[in-house]
Amino acid sequence: MSVDAVLTRISEIRTQIDALRSGTTGTATTTSSSSANSSAFADALATATGTSTATPSAATSGVSPATSVDAGAGTVATGSGATGADVVADAKKYLGVPYVFGGTTTSGMDCSGLVQTVFKDLGVTMPRVVPDQAKMGVEVGSLQDAQPGDLIIPKGEQHIVIYVGDGKVLHAPRPGKDVRIVDNWYKDSDIATIRRIVPAQAPATPAVTGASAASGATDLQTAALLSLMKSGSAA
Repeated sequence: MSVDAVLTRISEIRTQIDALRSGTTGTATTTSSSSANSSAFADALATATGTSTATPSAATSGVSPATSVDAGAGTVATGSGATGADVVADAKKYLGVPYVFGGTTTSGMDCSGLVQTVFKDLGVTMPRVVPDQAKMGVEVGSLQDAQPGDLIIPKGEQHIVIYVGDGKVLHAPRPGKDVRIVDNWYKDSDIATIRRIVPAQAPATPAVTGASAASGATDLQTAALLSLMKSGSAA
């Protein structure tokens, strides 16, 4: 690379640094914004040195992404990325499906078949029957602590319902009925266990301060300048 080309790239990088700093004075920025700015500098460095900083995607690397995670006992299935709100939203797709004992499809499903199907849609593997489903995830102490997406299993473990919030549950009741949302009729004294299979809410994305973002960009600038000067001196 010629000296002129090196100087041109240095000027471009400095312009990007100035733009970054002017947009992050005293305010917090999101991780995605910092990542985008860092990516821009990494791309500049890659262009200057003739190297690639891109990470191969699952499609190009030949590695298939995980399609499901097990809902283990004593742990919350975080690997699927699903939350309690996703459980409720997916379960609502099956409103009106008739009750069919042993069913797991839109042609008909029973209470545990509904639960298994909903979590399967979200990439979480659940057992087929209520007594096994009652052991999955983590236990919630009481109805007061229940969040949308939690599973409520009454004593005897002959039924299972999905808590949707506001004192209501979604379930497949019995033959002759269909999947529906009704007022929760269970009291704590009626319940064997309440299970949380996936997180109630998505984890918060940590904020990155403007100073941190600018510092990271400066580190990238230093690396880029050193590499550019090195390649220029060899030209």
